[in-house]
Amino acid sequence: MDRLDQLSLFLAIVDAGSLAAAARRTGRSPPVVTRVLGDLETELGVRLAERTTRRLSLTDAGLRLAEHARRLVGDFGESMRDVAGESAAPRGRLRISGPLTFGRLHLMPIVTAFLDAYPDVTVELSLEDRPIDLVEEGIDLALRIAHLDDSALLARRVGAVRRVVVASPRYLKRHGRPADPDDLAAHDIVLFANQANGPEWRFQSPDGNERRVRVSARLQVNRAEAAIDAARAGKGIVYVLSYQVADDLARGRLVRLLRNFERPAIPVHIVLPTARLMPPRVRAFLDFAVTRLQRLDVLREG
Repeated sequence: MDRLDQLSLFLAIVDAGSLAAAARRTGRSPPVVTRVLGDLETELGVRLAERTTRRLSLTDAGLRLAEHARRLVGDFGESMRDVAGESAAPRGRLRISGPLTFGRLHLMPIVTAFLDAYPDVTVELSLEDRPIDLVEEGIDLALRIAHLDDSALLARRVGAVRRVVVASPRYLKRHGRPADPDDLAAHDIVLFANQANGPEWRFQSPDGNERRVRVSARLQVNRAEAAIDAARAGKGIVYVLSYQVADDLARGRLVRLLRNFERPAIPVHIVLPTARLMPPRVRAFLDFAVTRLQRLDVLREG
């Protein structure tokens, strides 16, 4: 039995919920099914499942293997159909990751349009503000707002954003407008707790020198959206990514400050793991999303 057969049988065990049920479903004898699971555990050096006489429950290692095995087996089958000309249109499950706010505002509409265009594809969209290991977590594509330092990733640049300082016209009327980053010490600051720079805000002088200013927050929250709401209500100055306040700036609800001291633009990429074959559904979404993201005004900051 080759490795692909082993993984296919392991998935049958997972889906059936017991060794006996997997044997019936696949037409294999119970000893063969039991031996395949045991061989995998011996080779990997970890226990993949806890067995009882009636049920089977996966360990953490078993859950991880099931996730990767499902992807590998599915990609193999799709690749074979694609080469044989049996599948003209993309199909199967697509796993996409992106930052929370950008994903909700700009990535989600692209995903829903893609689903309309490709009815045989299903999408699992994960929106969260934390580093994602694409290979470890089985992600097909991810949108990243950062300078990339992982050379193992295949990346397509779709635009750029900047970190910007903003406040409401109401706040500026009461407290005045800072002309220099050092002026922020005399202003009310709204800070969100998990922001990259925390209470130390970074700027760049017109001469190219980096400036770091430590601010003292009058109000601290744990989400950028809440900090922006507070700024819109006149409670202080916030330091956020430009796309997060693009609509507020366009409508005059917030005002952009200290533009001469803004740091260089932050690139935005769609990234993929290069170690894997790119199935048709991934290739289709990459082309679909890149074109639409590059048209977004909020990604034209650099």
